[in-house]
Amino acid sequence: MSTLTEKIVITRPSISNLEIEYVTDAITNGWGSKCYDYIYRFEKEFASYQNQPHALATSSCTGAIHLALMALGIQAGDEVIIPDITWIASVEPILYIGAKPVFVDVLEDTWCIDPQKTEEAITLKTRAILVVHVYGNLCDMDAIMSIAKKHNLVVLEDAAEALGSKHQGKKAGSIGDAGVFSFHGTKTISTGEGGMLVTNRPEVLERAKILNDHGRNPKIGKTFWMEEYGYKYKMSNLQAAMGCAQIERADELIEKKRLIFSWYKEFLADVPCQLNPELPGTKNSYWMPTAVIDKSILFNREALFLFMKENNIDSRPFFYPLSSLPMFEPKPENIVSYDIFGRGINLPSHHQLTNDNVWKVSDCVKNFLFK
Repeated sequence: MSTLTEKIVITRPSISNLEIEYVTDAITNGWGSKCYDYIYRFEKEFASYQNQPHALATSSCTGAIHLALMALGIQAGDEVIIPDITWIASVEPILYIGAKPVFVDVLEDTWCIDPQKTEEAITLKTRAILVVHVYGNLCDMDAIMSIAKKHNLVVLEDAAEALGSKHQGKKAGSIGDAGVFSFHGTKTISTGEGGMLVTNRPEVLERAKILNDHGRNPKIGKTFWMEEYGYKYKMSNLQAAMGCAQIERADELIEKKRLIFSWYKEFLADVPCQLNPELPGTKNSYWMPTAVIDKSILFNREALFLFMKENNIDSRPFFYPLSSLPMFEPKPENIVSYDIFGRGINLPSHHQLTNDNVWKVSDCVKNFLFK
């Protein structure tokens, strides 16, 4: 049993001797002509894991979103439909381009984008749908892809939180025109910071690679010559070395996440709340165990976070609706988004958690709600 002096953190990466071995090799030998070796290896192994032909490693998932949107042809003035419930990194690259994000509501059962609201939001300026598999939960990709095909739109999957989740046997991030992933230190697999863009469209990869190399096109063959400006969202060889080890362990790390969630499901069974769903035809990798407390229980969420902190337990709030932030126009008509965020809490989920740790977290939540 954990004691009060042992803090239960919400997340941290799982580091084994394999990561240490690869990073040590990269920092010792990965220079000069070998400075890209682990990057190319990581891209190849990640693409294979996703059953995709193409992958591009980046310095962050935010950078991967930016490159993906531009490579998919999104320009200033275009509209991109996006769920109101997600982390702000999903929408920022839309703004970098000068495009307009159109926030639509989410579904009550998955907390992911509502296909019906998505179709209702389409205008003559709509060019893309950016879906987010929030907390590991799966969007209704069949409906989204059908809508996109009907209206000639591209689909970008933000699978930053959904590595290993599956929809109808297909891995999250490999269903749309492109998918992006995060390897931040909080994610299921990590490179400290980092991201990945995957696609089955070679022209998208080629365009993203040019944009990611300051606009340099290797087909031109002139050193230090650019016909356009670009960006630099490159991952380092050292980070990629860690990524190579982590992707080799991906199945192990995802299964531990699923085990941790099963403990929460058991220990919170008597709490009126909705936990991350796993709908028929899906597999949830349960990156972040999340509980949306039932409306019948009146509680102060900030007081709950303070109570957990006093018991040496980390926790996080459910994402705010993006349209509720000061830089955007409020959209209270997104009823589900504006309702669930105030009742949602994220619970510790790192790989070193034990059954006793999860019991303590769950017991703390129940002691607060039912005191």
